[in-house]
Amino acid sequence: MEALEQSNIPSGVRESMRVLRNRACAALGGLLSMGCAAACGQAAANAVSSAQDTQPPLVRTQAYTVLVDVVATKKGNAVLDLDQKQFHILEDGHEQAIVFFEEHKAATRQQVVQRRALPPHTYNNLPVEPPGSAVNVLLLDALNTPMGDQLRVRQQMIKFLETIPPGTTMAVFTLSSRLRMVQGFTSDAGLLAAALKGARTTPYKSPQLDGGVTDSGMDAIVSGLQMIPGTGADIAGVQQFQSEVTTSQTDQRIDMTIEALRMLARYLSAVPGRKNLIWFSGSFPILAFPDARGSAAESYGGEVRNVSEMLAAARVAVYPMSAQGLATSAALDAGYGGIGPAPRDPSLNNRFTMEEIAEQTGGMALFNNNGFAQAVVNAIDNGSSYYTIGYVPADKNFHGQFRKLKANVEGCDCQLSYRRGYYSDPPDKPSPVGVPPAAIMTSATLHGAPPSTQVLFQARVLPESDPLLKDFHLPEQPIGAMAKTLKKPYSRYIADIAVDPRTLSFTTGAGGARDGNIEFTLVAYDAEGKRVNYVDRTTHLTLNAGQYGQIMASGLPVRLAMEMPGGHDFLVIAVHDMISARVGSIEIPLEVPAR
Repeated sequence: MEALEQSNIPSGVRESMRVLRNRACAALGGLLSMGCAAACGQAAANAVSSAQDTQPPLVRTQAYTVLVDVVATKKGNAVLDLDQKQFHILEDGHEQAIVFFEEHKAATRQQVVQRRALPPHTYNNLPVEPPGSAVNVLLLDALNTPMGDQLRVRQQMIKFLETIPPGTTMAVFTLSSRLRMVQGFTSDAGLLAAALKGARTTPYKSPQLDGGVTDSGMDAIVSGLQMIPGTGADIAGVQQFQSEVTTSQTDQRIDMTIEALRMLARYLSAVPGRKNLIWFSGSFPILAFPDARGSAAESYGGEVRNVSEMLAAARVAVYPMSAQGLATSAALDAGYGGIGPAPRDPSLNNRFTMEEIAEQTGGMALFNNNGFAQAVVNAIDNGSSYYTIGYVPADKNFHGQFRKLKANVEGCDCQLSYRRGYYSDPPDKPSPVGVPPAAIMTSATLHGAPPSTQVLFQARVLPESDPLLKDFHLPEQPIGAMAKTLKKPYSRYIADIAVDPRTLSFTTGAGGARDGNIEFTLVAYDAEGKRVNYVDRTTHLTLNAGQYGQIMASGLPVRLAMEMPGGHDFLVIAVHDMISARVGSIEIPLEVPAR
């Protein structure tokens, strides 16, 4: 690709990187800074210096090392100070040798890592990960929740966050027409409460949930038609139409919900340690079995399993919570006479999948509770004290098959929560977990989407007129797939991207050559969130041993340019490793001057 450039790294930065490489556990900030090229030389120096001073160590594992977070509880309380010798982990029934063991206890005080400010116009997709124990993510699901329930949850969560226990670190997301980050990780209760009071968490009427005719409305229509002679065919037609509308709406909610969970998994994948996803939802629209109208929702079982594995691999434990509060089973209804099978409670069918996701990821489903604040406290407490077990699978035949996990603890009458398995993909060919590459990039480059952090990079974004770019020349014609449709005035912006090569995958070819396939994308959105321009470049790298060593030492620099309309815009930068199907992305707000 013509935009790919190699250049020398300043000696001071090179020495800083050498020191950083020799650390026992590479700091995440160091990983990022090693991807900087000369075009971002000063930014690299600052990032390396900051990383050495402020970053916590990060242990990165490959596919052939399996990490399992185990929560041990007894009568609802965490069981602490268990010894490694008490733990046993079995894979497909065969015990594995534990090579890594660490206990994590709930901290009394946590602070988000404070990094030095980046140079002007410089950005990165490095997650703001706090130290210590597990962190928490609050997901307010408006897509699958009636407005009344949304309002009740929001009010109680605001009250809870105003008195959040000290040291509790949390991020807030909402799901409506798409997933949005409302507040990044912070232990500042004021920031969290303010985020929930803002307009971005206002109750949202889901057209996929509330559209069409209600069951009671449909019953009234059918009753009215039955009183008219000769309307049997009309009744069947109305019922068929409503069935099709309901099925279509349900399918849309399933697709949107699964995609939102995938996006969260990608964003949280680079945040170290365990993440507790506290998911307030009216229901998950996948039933244990078809409903009376023949919903096709049950056909999504494979996608649910895939997204559960994606979350588990990112060490995300899911804690679904009912936004409806207390729910009564139909079998306990006073109107049920006890003769024949009890009327089926649709909410129980919907919750089946949420419980399944919780179990597969090592979390816990918390339903039938009107005390939302206490339920959140229970989830945080449950996921804050845990044990991390690591082992190298004895079975070296990695063919992508699902391997079941079972953990037990000797001498402890306790309940254990942990992920129930993983897909044994080859270490050099990680699975995309059933996600088509096109869908990965579509999700990563949506306006308002959370950043993806599987591929780490840093970027400096400047207008073409900046003095730092005075010796850089580009063609006169507008740049970008939609550039010809832009109305003047518009400005050209240059993005110097520095990719951390250790978050990329390379295959080994003949003679030891390394091959890589990387896609680089810029997408521009206007103030209303409408896509107005984009640039997409794919490059295939074939590197000999010397070239591969140089890239691993100095990083992978890329320079891209694109026209941006004048005004308040947003620029999304995404890097897609096409071998591993992993992606990194970031969205940058820009005030583009008219020229």
